[in-house]
Amino acid sequence: MQISILNNLRETRTRYLVAAALMLFLMFTGVDAWAHNVAEGDKGYIQESSGILIMPFIYLGAKHMVTGYDHLLFLFGVIFFLYRLKDVGIYVTLFAIGHSTTLLFGVLTGITANAYLIDAIIGLSVVYKALDNLGAFQRWFGVQPNTKVATLIFGFFHGFGLATKIIEFEIAQDGLIPNLLAFNVGVEIGQLLALGAILILMGFWRRTGSFMRHAFAANTLLMTAGFILVGYQLVGYFVA
Repeated sequence: MQISILNNLRETRTRYLVAAALMLFLMFTGVDAWAHNVAEGDKGYIQESSGILIMPFIYLGAKHMVTGYDHLLFLFGVIFFLYRLKDVGIYVTLFAIGHSTTLLFGVLTGITANAYLIDAIIGLSVVYKALDNLGAFQRWFGVQPNTKVATLIFGFFHGFGLATKIIEFEIAQDGLIPNLLAFNVGVEIGQLLALGAILILMGFWRRTGSFMRHAFAANTLLMTAGFILVGYQLVGYFVA
């Protein structure tokens, strides 16, 4: 009995330590780091480049996805309870369709929105997926949102957020469409690489008894991260 209580205390302490570490990390990284930002070197390259540059833009797209914390958090939430590769493929494809559509549409039409507000909505997508995994909508409202439709819609916002940033960089018109397509291909390559890593780690975790024990805590942390992202973007919006 005492051993069981001690184990529970250790698990609870670990959860709080992880949550505290996550919050501290978010606090000290600064507001600007928590938007759809592109590294300064990459930003300069995009601004100064002209002509068709397929491979560099594929690399930039892949790099953005692999290092995009908001994309990764959302994907983590989406596949958390998906065990069949077929289901994973359906949801990831819907997200890719949404992401690709608004990325290309936004840049080609020049339609923009405030980057902070778009990224706040993206933070809400992380919150939504965590709540969905926790079964909150069914318990609170007695309804279950269509998760496929939600994944597609939030994919639209994710792509539009990046399109807004690219427009701000005033990408050259010379070679625009090929470079955009190459960038988008890179984004999808990066998504597959990130997804593969997440699935491998999740596969190992699911084989242990701790997965179901810690599923609630993991999604609570995911929801917390989403709310913090929303808060940072709103602070950035009002400060900027």
